[in-house]
Amino acid sequence: FTNPLEFIDFVTQLRELSGGKPIGFKLCVGKRREFIAICKAMHETGIAPDFISVDGGEGGTGAAPMEFSNHIGTPLVEGLIFVHNVLVGFDLRKKVKIISSGKMTSGFGLVKRLALGADLCNSARAMMMALGCIQARKCNSNLCPVGVTTQNPSLFGALVPEEKSQRVNNYHRNTVVSACQIMGAMGLEKAEELRPWHLMRRIEAYEIRNFSEIYEYIETGSLLQDTKPESYARACDAARSDSFTATN
Repeated sequence: FTNPLEFIDFVTQLRELSGGKPIGFKLCVGKRREFIAICKAMHETGIAPDFISVDGGEGGTGAAPMEFSNHIGTPLVEGLIFVHNVLVGFDLRKKVKIISSGKMTSGFGLVKRLALGADLCNSARAMMMALGCIQARKCNSNLCPVGVTTQNPSLFGALVPEEKSQRVNNYHRNTVVSACQIMGAMGLEKAEELRPWHLMRRIEAYEIRNFSEIYEYIETGSLLQDTKPESYARACDAARSDSFTATN
């Protein structure tokens, strides 16, 4: 594919070839207009992926160059809210699930991302550590000394599935339990009840605001109107469904 419309057509092809399995894509937000262009293509064709996985510019894989980690891409919180808002603005949010990743290590991290707009979360780094990762930064070399990211028989023998599977299971289970305990303390019965205003941040020594006061959340269908939210208008006007290149 070379443009947003062809990209959405590719999603359709994958869905057909897989026999109807859920199809989605992952991104770290870069140019805002490019994601808006994809959403314009979704709106025009009536075709949408089943999910979008949003990562942040923080961190990176063990194979990432040092210059990339923490320097390339939109930070997770801002990127997650942006993707949520654009889908809402094009009235696509009910069709597409948002998955949040990016240094998700704790029950509070899970609650925070769900409150900001994610439907579910995934964890790579923390799960790898539970599996035995020591951050040797050898992921792309096939020389992982603890056997997590290698196919080398002399190295992957260090990973004992019977032992490590229990550690991963314990970490996963206890993280979910802690998230449930936090939501219980908030008086909530399910994750769908979480909202941005449940999260508070200290702005100054004597000022605290919730996230709905700090970040803008736009109305359903607002990017389809002639008068768009000011903070999204320029990128929305520049986005084209038939090209990733800006119109101006």
